[in-house]
Amino acid sequence: MKTPIYHIQGLVKTYGGRRVLSVETLDVYAGEIFALVGPSGAGKSTLLRLLDFLEMPDEGVIRFMGTEYGRNRLIPLSLRRRVAMVFQRSLLLNRSVWANVVYGLHLRGERDSTAAVGSILETLGLAKIAHQPARTLSGGEIQRVALARALVLHPDVLLLDEPTANLDPYNVQLIEETVRRQNRERGTTVVLVTHNVFQARRLAHRVALLLDGQVVEVAPAQDFFESPRDPRTRAFARGEMVC
Repeated sequence: MKTPIYHIQGLVKTYGGRRVLSVETLDVYAGEIFALVGPSGAGKSTLLRLLDFLEMPDEGVIRFMGTEYGRNRLIPLSLRRRVAMVFQRSLLLNRSVWANVVYGLHLRGERDSTAAVGSILETLGLAKIAHQPARTLSGGEIQRVALARALVLHPDVLLLDEPTANLDPYNVQLIEETVRRQNRERGTTVVLVTHNVFQARRLAHRVALLLDGQVVEVAPAQDFFESPRDPRTRAFARGEMVC
């Protein structure tokens, strides 16, 4: 039986009186790559921020590794540190590539980090620019540095919010290969928000469609794309506009 690393129950999030997310129940299993797809404004990024404990639910709970998170229920720092997130538009410190990647380790008191940083920079093709100022990087390099900064922490969960949006094929391929290897070799749970149905199909074990803040369908990737149950899922998988 698969073990949920996240279990969501009765989750509601509102902004300015407008309900942007309403999820009755949803599980993310340990060790899977789980893709959240849907049109802009569907609530995907909001859900990801809730999974990263950056937002507080207005109703309901998120159970993470057996600990509940919700109103008046906070997640301890020791569990928060088991989750890392890469944003669509990542912000880097005005320092070198190396200094950006090592920063999180130093915050955690880990000083013997040379080997770990060097390894992840090599994996992501950043070793040759390790001492280059972050302000001089291209968009693809910035995203790779942000991913390196997350992975060097060895998180149990990696949250990715459109990590390859508007990137060239080289950077897309390198980031996808790194995420796939991280999942396969370390068993890292990955939750991926993407508009790209092809990327979801390439990477995900399971896929969920969000529309208007609600989960329409969750299925293994092959079933989701080849034999969806809901006509809205079928339309979305074909690239049609859904609402």
